[in-house]
Amino acid sequence: MDYGDSVQKVLLRKIQKAEQDLLQLKLDYCRFIFGLTHRSRIECDGKSYVVRSVDVDSMERLEDGSFSRPAIAGAPTDAPDTAEPQDLGTDWTLAESATPPSARS
Repeated sequence: MDYGDSVQKVLLRKIQKAEQDLLQLKLDYCRFIFGLTHRSRIECDGKSYVVRSVDVDSMERLEDGSFSRPAIAGAPTDAPDTAEPQDLGTDWTLAESATPPSARS
């Protein structure tokens, strides 16, 4: 193995670690800023859902430096364990009982 291959492998490992760290930071951002956790209750189009997944790749950087809401997939609250998750997009609100202190006015 020559020097170039060695440097490439080290850099690829560092890039992969940085990508994993960024993913975790975005999940933490969703939890603390938006109040989202796995199994949080949200409302979308007048219906209630349980969060099944959060698409942090859908988050965009806003002009003020913050991030936009992530796209969510959720299952209806009346059958959260048996229903297929539905893509709900970014137009959702956290159920009132689950609103984090940082989001309350």
